[in-house]
Amino acid sequence: MQNTINFLLSILYALIGLCMAVAGIETLRDKTNKVRIGTAVFWFFLAIIFAFGDWILAVVSGAMVLVIGILALFKQIQVGTLPKLDPKTAQEGAKHLGAKVFLPSIVLALTSILIAQFTPLGGQVGIGIGAVVSLILAIFLTKAPAKQVFKDSQRMVRSVGAPGVLPQLLAMLGVVFTTCGVGKLTADMISHVFPAGNHFLGVALYCIAMALFTYIMGNAFAAFAVITAAIGIPFVIAQGANPVVVAAIGMTSGYCGTLVTPMAANFNTLPVALLEMKDQMGVIKQQAPIAVILLVVQIGLMYFLAF
Repeated sequence: MQNTINFLLSILYALIGLCMAVAGIETLRDKTNKVRIGTAVFWFFLAIIFAFGDWILAVVSGAMVLVIGILALFKQIQVGTLPKLDPKTAQEGAKHLGAKVFLPSIVLALTSILIAQFTPLGGQVGIGIGAVVSLILAIFLTKAPAKQVFKDSQRMVRSVGAPGVLPQLLAMLGVVFTTCGVGKLTADMISHVFPAGNHFLGVALYCIAMALFTYIMGNAFAAFAVITAAIGIPFVIAQGANPVVVAAIGMTSGYCGTLVTPMAANFNTLPVALLEMKDQMGVIKQQAPIAVILLVVQIGLMYFLAF
């Protein structure tokens, strides 16, 4: 079964790589993009990493990631000119479809959950299959020609740009921090300032640290391993708290940091790009008050439910 899962994942990653390679080709054809060479290199390198990551040397993948970082540093990655969406066609399509426009998104979620819960294929394969099924459904509902599907797909991929690689990089950052022993070092530093034994102080410290570290890293999964080892276990779980409750609410506390950090590209940066918002911090400004309220609620829930 594991071989089957790996095979399906390879196909899905190859499809993602193909989309990125086409984005690179389309970028080269965009004469209005003054940095089209650098942008195309970004897409081609990303396509190679996604499609052939299991077969190329780690040092080669690392070198390509460094090149991508250098290109971003010197502003050599830009979206360029994208195909425009005809407002009249969009309005007519929305009027014709009505609430059906939400079906592809709902089918994607349901397919992913069903595959993850009731088959041994897992969540990653489930999301991939769900995406393919929802795309087919969207084509069926809209009766869009192949040319339109291609154009809109490329518009979506290219509009993401460099922020699209952040989630992968930030997830790996958590692994690096854990391997380097950042959690243990943090625990040693905190133990000299905050004595263990106070339940409320331990809970508040853990939840706030999860939110702050997620803000820095942009990824609650990356923060979870470090902060749970450094604070969650010695200051909360070791004091008698239920590990299941602590882990669940601790992760949710991290998401409060996700709501207010520009590092969380998939939550806060991509919507700005896709919606063509003028205020780069517009999404974060709307979410900040909710994030503070949720963090306070998480601290209360962990304190009363974990002990």
